[in-house]
Amino acid sequence: MSTISVKGISVSYDKKRVLTNIFLDIEEGNIYGVIGPNGAGKSTLFKAILGLIDPDAGEVKVLGKDISKVRKKVVYVPQRDDVDWQFPATVYDIVMMGRYPHKKIFASINQKDKDIVNQALKDMGIDHLKERQIGELSGGQQQRVFIARALCQEADIFFLDEPFVGVDMTTEERIITMLKKLASEGKTLLVVHHDLSSANDYFNKIILLNQRLIAYGDTKAVFTQENIQKAYGPQLTILHKTGLIGSKD
Repeated sequence: MSTISVKGISVSYDKKRVLTNIFLDIEEGNIYGVIGPNGAGKSTLFKAILGLIDPDAGEVKVLGKDISKVRKKVVYVPQRDDVDWQFPATVYDIVMMGRYPHKKIFASINQKDKDIVNQALKDMGIDHLKERQIGELSGGQQQRVFIARALCQEADIFFLDEPFVGVDMTTEERIITMLKKLASEGKTLLVVHHDLSSANDYFNKIILLNQRLIAYGDTKAVFTQENIQKAYGPQLTILHKTGLIGSKD
């Protein structure tokens, strides 16, 4: 059974088609890079799978069920621009929110919750920042906070939308190391990513999109010059010039 099964998903905004007839079978224990140009529908695909928007057609099953039945097993890390960083909460408060899906209404935080939170803070190298207000942090530190919160949820499936945007190289390396560790433990990870030059190193699977599915599967088979050309078209020259993609033979 696929971890996630997407069958014929199509999505429109204001009558404009954003995704057309997407079929995917996502397997556990892999890191999928979700790649395509701006406006390709990458974030929209996430939202459709997560049940945050209703598709025009098609269906999605997560762990063989409707997403509403397994939401505790799924965690979503949005783009940093989608977060209110002035929210009056400390790093510790935000990371502890990852435990809430496991708590019954009015249940108190226990020692197990605290231990999980403290371990996540250490794993992401931000335990020394736990009393800081999130708005005071750098972009890289903020991203680490939200990865730590995701870790605390102890989910089986992770959706991360552009986790490497606006972070320093140290943070990027720490995040990808953690993602690879999670995959080795059998977790399923889908990561929207824009830097094509690092895709081969970061992901063992690729989903290449441009409103329709160009290709998906093992990185070596999918991430070819031909498929990249199909996805990016005229933008490919710009990507070469900006260094977002290296030359391929």
